[in-house]
Order: sequence, then C-alpha cells, then structure tokens
Amino acid sequence: MAVAKKNMVDVGEAVGIVAAQSIGEPGTQMTMRTFHYAGVAEQVPTGLPRLIELVDARKEPKKPIMDIFLKEEYASSYDKAKQAAKEIECTTLDKVAYVEEDFEAKKILITVEQTELDAEGVDMEEVRKRVKAAAGAHVESEGNVITVRPSGASLRNIRRLTNKLSKVHIKGIERINRTIVVKGKDGKYFIRTSGSNLAAVMKNLKVDAKRTYTNDVQEIARVLGIEAARMSLMKEIKQVLDMQNLNVDIRHCMLLADAMTMDGSINSIGRHGLSGEKAGVLARAAFEETVKHLINAAVHGEDDKLIGVTENIIIGQTVPVGTGLVKLKMKLG
Repeated sequence: MAVAKKNMVDVGEAVGIVAAQSIGEPGTQMTMRTFHYAGVAEQVPTGLPRLIELVDARKEPKKPIMDIFLKEEYASSYDKAKQAAKEIECTTLDKVAYVEEDFEAKKILITVEQTELDAEGVDMEEVRKRVKAAAGAHVESEGNVITVRPSGASLRNIRRLTNKLSKVHIKGIERINRTIVVKGKDGKYFIRTSGSNLAAVMKNLKVDAKRTYTNDVQEIARVLGIEAARMSLMKEIKQVLDMQNLNVDIRHCMLLADAMTMDGSINSIGRHGLSGEKAGVLARAAFEETVKHLINAAVHGEDDKLIGVTENIIIGQTVPVGTGLVKLKMKLG
C-alpha cells in the first residue's frame, strides 16, 4: 500500500496529454509489418496498422483470430484436441462438393466428393437437407449428384444462387474458417482459428469458456460486456507496443481504454468519437472540421465553459492543469 501511495500521480497532472505523448511518440517508430501465424495461413496486422485498427474502434478486425482453450480431458491429448478442432471448424458446401451451372438446361449441378465427406465426418443426407433448405427451388438427388432447378430463373439469378449454395453451412461453427491445434508453453494443447465467433464457441462443451479469447474487441463487448472489452482493449494495445519493443507504461494504455469505453460502448479516438464529442466548441473546432463546428455553434447559440486545455490556450488563459488548476480569492477588508 505504501508503494502504491508513493506512485500516485500528483493532483492536477495532465494525464491525458502524457498518455497521448507516451503512446503517440513511440508510435511514430512502429513498422507496418504483419505477423504470420503458422497453420492458419493468416497475415495478422501488427504494429501501426493494428494500433490504428484498435483506436479507430473498427467494427471487426481485418484478420479476426481466436485462441480456444480446451477442458483438461481434451487439452492433454493431441488427438482429442484435433477432434474438437474438426467439430469447431466451419465446413461449407464448396469444401465437399463441386458446384457448377448448366445455363442451357437452367439448372445447377452439385457433385459431392465422397472422400471429402468422409474427411469432414458428414453424411450425404445432411448435405441434401442443407442444400434443399437454402435453395428455395426444386431439388433432385441421385447418388452423389444433387440437381437444383430454379423455376423460371434468369441466368443472373442462376449465378447468384450458385454463389449462395457454394457457401451453404454444412457443419461446424460459422465464421470459423480454419483451425489448427497448437501446443502451449505449459504442454497443453489449444486451438487457434482464423475467424471469430465467440458466443457459439463458448457453448461447445469441450471448450474452456473462461480462458477462450478473441482479438475482436467489439465482439467481446457484445458477448461479455464493456468491462471485458476494456480489459481486452488494454491488453491488445499493450501487446502491439511490446511486439515492437516499445516500453510504454501500462497505465497509459489503461487510461486510453477507460476513455474509449467510459459511456458503456467502444468509441474511437477521432472526429467520429471522443474528439468529436468534446463539450467545448473551441476544442472540437481545434481538432478537425473547424468551419463546420464554428458555424454550428453560431447557429445554435452555443457557449464554451472553457474547462479544457485547448480552449484556454486558444484564448490565452492559464490552462487548468498543474498549478493552473488552483484558484485563490483574496479576502479584502
């Protein structure tokens, strides 16, 4: 407790400015590299592209990845972990069949490969059922060939239906495009995926839901709530900086994550997020779209309380940080 008290920030310290400098300055030295995850064949953005992705609060990352941890029984055996990975990986129709159009006969032919079916652990009846549900048209089946005959369909509609049928979900968890079994530092096996679907993965009985993780911060917010998203945001930002050998105090990352999640949702740092929502019109105008903010303020008769740093600098007053935060009144008489 004594150590914690010694390390407390002084009252009036401009922690936001210090955090911005501490993350922004090393950020200029970051590379544009991508990191290759062996097995899932993904080039995952690191460095500056990933940091921008995080602070922009993108709806989904460019390359979503999950680390799925398994319950003890499956984590200690490679074969059982592989079996769990096969259950989780999404299988679409184009992985087990060849889908082609016959424009002359106005039909779609689906030739199912039996060897692929066996490898994926799917039976022919399941494929027929899924195709029939998705086609919305007359479906015939003979052996390993399924024929779809759209009624009165134009060539464009046949092509559209072909593309739709190619991506029909046959088994596994949707959006989990690829899986690989990885041996961790503790000797236990876990599954790394290309693609993310946290809610569905956590329902799998073989999965340890408490430790399973995705790099999609927005998905974490939807499934686990804003506090979990804040922790994930902090972890991801720190991880990006550490991978570039940039030593930034984690408290700066914590402050950034707090600011981005303070209203219960994930807001970006920029004119569409925190900077565009500042209370003072002068602070908003100083960042971007100056003329727009000043005109809107004039039209709506806005006033500025001059509570921030930027607006006080603009009008030449002492900024309300450090010693400038102290206000004294002299008693006369």
